[in-house]
Amino acid sequence: MAGKFEWFADKSGKYRFRLKAGNGQIIAVSEAYESKDSCMNGIESVKKNASDAAVVEVKA
Repeated sequence: MAGKFEWFADKSGKYRFRLKAGNGQIIAVSEAYESKDSCMNGIESVKKNASDAAVVEVKA
């Protein structure tokens, strides 16, 4: 099974999404968005930008 994005309204009425792996494990969670459209734009941004994103180590 492929991964999927799930979107929902939280208890405060704001919109969020989460990315689930094929095994159902949550691997990413979004910030809160004021509108559904903004939430959908966030999902599209992750889809567009994550495939080419660099992996970098951050040292404390």
